[in-house]
Amino acid sequence: MFLFGDISWQAGLMWFVVLGALIGLNEVSRRGKWAGLGLFVALPIVLTIFVWPETAGGDSSTGTWFHWVKVYSALAGCLGFMAIRYYPRVAANKWALIFPPAILAINIFEACVRDFQVGAMNADGIVDGVYMVSGSWNYMNGIAGIINLLAITGWMGIYISKDKSRDMMWPDMIWPWIIAYDLWNFAYVYNAVGDHAFYAGAALLISCTIPAFFIRKGAWLQHRAHTLALWMMFTMAVPAFVGDSQFSVEASHNPAALFTVSAIALAANVALAALQITKMVKRRKNPLKEEVYDDTAAYRRVVETIPGSPKPTAAHAVR
Repeated sequence: MFLFGDISWQAGLMWFVVLGALIGLNEVSRRGKWAGLGLFVALPIVLTIFVWPETAGGDSSTGTWFHWVKVYSALAGCLGFMAIRYYPRVAANKWALIFPPAILAINIFEACVRDFQVGAMNADGIVDGVYMVSGSWNYMNGIAGIINLLAITGWMGIYISKDKSRDMMWPDMIWPWIIAYDLWNFAYVYNAVGDHAFYAGAALLISCTIPAFFIRKGAWLQHRAHTLALWMMFTMAVPAFVGDSQFSVEASHNPAALFTVSAIALAANVALAALQITKMVKRRKNPLKEEVYDDTAAYRRVVETIPGSPKPTAAHAVR
């Protein structure tokens, strides 16, 4: 295949198992405070002390600085979001609401740094336990990630749903940004840890996009943090799953494939930037203080259907 090598029926079936498990565990984790504390506090403590020092060492494909930083930054996001969700005094502090977009921006920036780092390696072989091929695609996708980071809007528009799940809602984060992010992040994983991309690229990204589009609209960042933390904890505990098991699927490491996925990601994010700049100029919007997409049907579907959403105003009319 163009993107990947042979995909066995076992791997194909496992892809759906991983997808279903991540969606299911995300649903469990968002249903209550104690479920979240169990998955994102108690479990990581046990893994940090007893498991990861053995499974995610320097000779492991998940033993790089990036994997360790990524798992703890994802967990920090989950815990920060829980504080906002379950403690009204925190949610009432407008400065606390800067944390969700800030942690998202930091995670994107981490990946951009890694893409540029891989590009500068001139690699064509095993580096840090994974097969890497350096090239122009790394720089293209690093630029795409920076555009995606700069395109984050509605920083001050986050609020908590007034129902049992108390989800962290971000209605200005609508589908154009999510799709551009998914394409960029898939390209990043494909560039930097290509042999993990079948699961960590495709399945992981879809596992938070499906809930954002069909289960709880407007809560993409919460879904993303939960599924990312769950996946990172699993791969650091069982690195052989994606690297040396009957379920592993290797990337093709084809320069044409690497270039193509990064070119698509860059094009999507350039289009996102064009859309956003047009809206900002036409409607005179400040993306750090105002919601840019509050005139869209996607935004309106969130504010009209989620308990606790701000009441639609004339500014929210679909145009």
